[in-house]
Amino acid sequence: MDAAKAVDVVIVGGGPAGLSAALILGRARKKVLLCDAGPARNAAAEHIQGFVTRDGTPPREFRRIGREQLQPYDVEVRDGVRITGIERIGPRFRVLMDDGASVDTRRVVLATGMVDLVPDLPGYRELWGKAIFQCPYCHGWEIREGAWGVHASSEMMLDFAMFVTGWTRDVVVFTEGAFPVSAEKRAQLERAGVRLEERRIRRFVPTADGDALEAVELEDGARVPREFIFARPPQRQVELVQRLGLALDELGFVKVNESQETSVPGIHASGDLTTMMQGALVAASQGAMAAYRMTHVMNLEAAGVAHG
Repeated sequence: MDAAKAVDVVIVGGGPAGLSAALILGRARKKVLLCDAGPARNAAAEHIQGFVTRDGTPPREFRRIGREQLQPYDVEVRDGVRITGIERIGPRFRVLMDDGASVDTRRVVLATGMVDLVPDLPGYRELWGKAIFQCPYCHGWEIREGAWGVHASSEMMLDFAMFVTGWTRDVVVFTEGAFPVSAEKRAQLERAGVRLEERRIRRFVPTADGDALEAVELEDGARVPREFIFARPPQRQVELVQRLGLALDELGFVKVNESQETSVPGIHASGDLTTMMQGALVAASQGAMAAYRMTHVMNLEAAGVAHG
């Protein structure tokens, strides 16, 4: 790509948020460059659930359809390209890439997702996305009435353990003694039928084929039979977002306004990097909102009209 090339919008990330923004912008006659470094954060997931007209679609197929529907528009997709920097150059931004190329753009959409910091527990990484999940809306229906566990790193996850009893009444919450559990909270768990296990976990025991969970093995060797675990491991922003110095909220998500614009005017963020509500439908909606607002502003700018 020529360093002098200019586009209207650069989108960083090719998941639901990025694809949605690209579609809206393309249909608004904007010149768009979508850079997808890969791999997808949900690569281990077998299906996207709860997305109207796409319920049960494999993520790879979802992306294929999304890209196919971009073809009529002025949207270029570049795979395997990592954005290394974004610099303000006058009224525009210069986006730098790891292949040495750069492009100037009027606006940027960050749709980079988050990095999951998976605990160093034997079996955890191997079962991530197979039997260890984050979202019951994404997986709960398929595994309803099963033997579930909740890996709780904070008191908030005790409430989550009671919440998931809407999908199954067989729930054990594992705290590993990471925080004190009050008498009031113990009583609430008991009323909800959620069993509390405070011993430390030694490992997650897979089935013989390695594709499912058999039990949670505790520090003393005892095993608690479980088929599925729900957890929320810590997350961090990707390096690009960290380097940009965008304002973050108390949970580490990028702060955005109602137009998905960050603390840096002209840079928008959509999808998992902005919210705990991490799902394909939410991300796609945010990508569309960012695209609507950017189109509005750019059209008024081109018409010589001041905008608020």
